[in-house]
Amino acid sequence: MNGDLFDGGDEAAFPHQEAPANAATAPLADRMRPRTLDEVVGQPHLLGPGGPLRRLLDGGTLPSLLLWGPPGCGKTTLARLVAGLGGARFLEYSAVAVGSRELKEVMAEAGRLQRATGRRTILFLDEIHRFNKAQQDALLPWVERGDVTLIGATTENPSFEVNSALISRTRLFVLAPLSADDVGALLRRAAVAPQGLDGRPIFTDEAIDLLARLSEGDARAALGLLESVAAAAGPDADAGPLDADTVIRLVQTRAARYDKGGEEHFNIISALHKSLRNSDPQAAVYWLARMLESGEDPLYVARRLVRFASEDVGLADPDALGRTLAARDAFRQLGMPEGALALAQATVYLSLAPKSNALYRAYGQAAAEVARGSNPPVPLHLRNAPTRLMKEVGYGDGYVYAHDTADGLAQMSCLPDELAGAAYYVPGRRGFEAELAERLERIRQWHERRRQRGAGAPGSGPGGDDDTTDPGRPKPGQQTDEPSRGEKPGGRG
Repeated sequence: MNGDLFDGGDEAAFPHQEAPANAATAPLADRMRPRTLDEVVGQPHLLGPGGPLRRLLDGGTLPSLLLWGPPGCGKTTLARLVAGLGGARFLEYSAVAVGSRELKEVMAEAGRLQRATGRRTILFLDEIHRFNKAQQDALLPWVERGDVTLIGATTENPSFEVNSALISRTRLFVLAPLSADDVGALLRRAAVAPQGLDGRPIFTDEAIDLLARLSEGDARAALGLLESVAAAAGPDADAGPLDADTVIRLVQTRAARYDKGGEEHFNIISALHKSLRNSDPQAAVYWLARMLESGEDPLYVARRLVRFASEDVGLADPDALGRTLAARDAFRQLGMPEGALALAQATVYLSLAPKSNALYRAYGQAAAEVARGSNPPVPLHLRNAPTRLMKEVGYGDGYVYAHDTADGLAQMSCLPDELAGAAYYVPGRRGFEAELAERLERIRQWHERRRQRGAGAPGSGPGGDDDTTDPGRPKPGQQTDEPSRGEKPGGRG
């Protein structure tokens, strides 16, 4: 949009909104755009009785605003209505199309108008997240002085896409996706309104409800679907009301809204991961399909499943990692759509597998130990001694080859003395880790008995315990209450 800020004297409510030469040719979404707040559907938390935005407007005060919400939830409509109610001059730009130089000139003109006539200028910047940091910083002086009232709209999380300085100078309002009922009400209004479809063709209630669901809370998309179905109906429009089956035939397949580079990408992968962790295969399969059918890279999903197999299942089910890697390899061979079933198989398996984050915690604690920077040298008895000099200085002294002992264990510490007793891996009590916990306890007891024997503790001499039994295995006849490694996923998970 271009034009002199001072052109004209008695503008309409939206003086700088470009109108088509013939309103009848405008898209249905533009023709049905609300002209009053009472016509707005949705956003009751903002516009209902006592809502914060309604209170601002009723009080006649309008600070700079930041409107954050998904496509088609009413950000542009609200900005235009706010300008109309306040009697201010309204300038509308898209951050994709306007340059910093042009914007600075407009804001300077707005400042002169404010000082000369007292009239405010409302500057609406759609997709404000498309501005880089420098462009956003350039807005600050004009907003601080009150030369313009800024209304920014964004579909992206302002925490990541809008400068904190700009956020602190605006009131943030979060808009929700419209409900199916809200969109349905809007479509029914558009189907019969004179500026809408004016009752031709006629849609059944089921057809309207279907279009509302297909729009996923996007009013603009819903009105576009309604208009395209009406146009595509052709002769069918004279054969009676358009029903849901006809709508499905005319719409064909509509992909779910999914932004591979935006917040929705991270929201859905988070939902998948947390559904797996909570052993909910129904939700996990849904989020998997939501990503794959919307165009996500399947190998990205496979990589996340492999990570989950170690991070959240771990040794509670040692087979999980191998099965997930096999699913990834199967997808590489098959591709879409056949390979999607391999990923679904891994997803259900991981959902029902017993869960443990013991490995995740163990590595994290060990890595934190290393990061602290105090890393003792390797004990001499653990060092290899391939040369005579290394043997002479003590490399390898005291090392015992565990396979040569009766118990398959040697009474020596494999940690530096400074870290003696550290326990990074603490197995859980689910699945195969229950057996590992018992093995670890038997190994601990074995070392404790030998420590006491070396200290001359009473009753610690030969014959005080079974020294010939491998502490890594159950003693003969010993039973455990926990399932073995062969337990099927989900039995105790």
